[in-house]
Amino acid sequence: MSRPPRPISARVRILGAILGVACVGLALVGSVTFIVQRERVLDEVDSRLTSQIERLRTVAEEAVPDPRATPTATDESDDAEPADESFTSEAFADLRSYLRSVVARLVPARNEASMAIIDGEVAFVPATLSGFNMADDPALIERIVAETAGGVITQGTATSGDRTIRYVAIPTSVGGDDSEGIYVRASDLGAELQPVTASLTTYIIAAIAVLVATGVVGWFVTGRLLRPIRDMRLTADAITLADLSPRLTPQGDDEIAAMSRTVNSMLDRIQGSVSVQQQLLDDVRHELKTPLTIVRGHLELMDAHDANDVELARQIGITELDRLARLVEDIDLLAAVEGESYVMRDINVGAFTARIFELVAMIPDHEWSVEQTGTGVIIGDEDRLLQAWLQLADNAAKYTPSGAPIEIGSAVTPEGARFWVRDHGPGIPPAARHRIFRRFDRAGGKRSVGGSGLGLAIVDAITKGHQGSCAVTDTVGGGATFTIHLPPGSAALPAPVRAGDVVLQREAVE
Repeated sequence: MSRPPRPISARVRILGAILGVACVGLALVGSVTFIVQRERVLDEVDSRLTSQIERLRTVAEEAVPDPRATPTATDESDDAEPADESFTSEAFADLRSYLRSVVARLVPARNEASMAIIDGEVAFVPATLSGFNMADDPALIERIVAETAGGVITQGTATSGDRTIRYVAIPTSVGGDDSEGIYVRASDLGAELQPVTASLTTYIIAAIAVLVATGVVGWFVTGRLLRPIRDMRLTADAITLADLSPRLTPQGDDEIAAMSRTVNSMLDRIQGSVSVQQQLLDDVRHELKTPLTIVRGHLELMDAHDANDVELARQIGITELDRLARLVEDIDLLAAVEGESYVMRDINVGAFTARIFELVAMIPDHEWSVEQTGTGVIIGDEDRLLQAWLQLADNAAKYTPSGAPIEIGSAVTPEGARFWVRDHGPGIPPAARHRIFRRFDRAGGKRSVGGSGLGLAIVDAITKGHQGSCAVTDTVGGGATFTIHLPPGSAALPAPVRAGDVVLQREAVE
């Protein structure tokens, strides 16, 4: 069985992409530059070759006329012959003397060559050969003769020996001489383009050096940039359910450092969630032990033949099972308020307070009253806030002696919104106030009052879901006051009330 191919690392892929883009960019710049320079050189070569037509005219005009030649009328105003017509001179006695003068006077420069052809044969070449010789290339001569057969000036590119040449072939004639002459001027393109080729070679070497330098620098730079991601992977591999403590070390203030801090924050939340779940499991395990132990003990000691003993064990079992059912319901409720999304909408505080009073007034054995009603509109989940406030009222009713008064109240201020329940019971010791909102915790640890110990934990979870907080303070004259504080962001200005055609702004009650 063949092994799967090894995946290519992100570092290699990033570096490959950088080098690929750089290579394409350098190739495009080099190609465009080479083409532009090459075309410029070719234009210069063509310009020099084309200028030979005018130089032939100059040789003819500067020559001493032969008295034996028959004068002909010429247009002195013409500056140059048409490019597609042969050149004719009447200042020389014959074609041979004219072409000899042309070849002698128009000496080729470096990388150039010239020759004169008469009737298909090379007649003259420069005495001083400063360029190269093309007179010994029969194929080239035959081609030039064929191209100029109609008396047309021809420009072309050909291969002569081991070089590529650019040439111009100019048919010439002299009045009274039936011979057909051709003056040929050529440039060695390889030699003319040699500076451009050398520049291209230098550019290629420099581009390769740049790519190598880019690769070396890019390898270290990408390694440094990807190091936090590698550390993140190693940290993730090191994290287990038993050890959630490993964290990343942010370096710098860029996006990767911000991502490292975000991952650390996520790990903190995960660790907190796991700790809470572990604590919940421990608490549930502890809370379940007591009723199960009680039921098991009574069943083991029960006398099956004694009807009273059986009935007593039955009632105790039902009571403990009811307590277990309430515990499961409260745990489910706590999980719901901690995990669900809240439906936030406008809540009229005055109407909300009145609704709460209607509900708590039905709790027996206490005298309920509204101490203060706030006016205004807040933003929150009305059902969940109702649940939290009722839980505070129920908790106060359990711990307040029968017949004692209990007050509720609300207020909307610039500091936020407050909902409270004030009882006149035994109160909460200051040392216990920091833990009464924890799961399964009661002030003093007493279980004489029924309940799962999750009521205040549910209130705290709902309040935190609204970005608020819970607090407990002393009541004047004895007792405890439980208050839900919501931040200013959830409280708006007092809601307008329409009375007839006039809109009145209700003032907030402190």
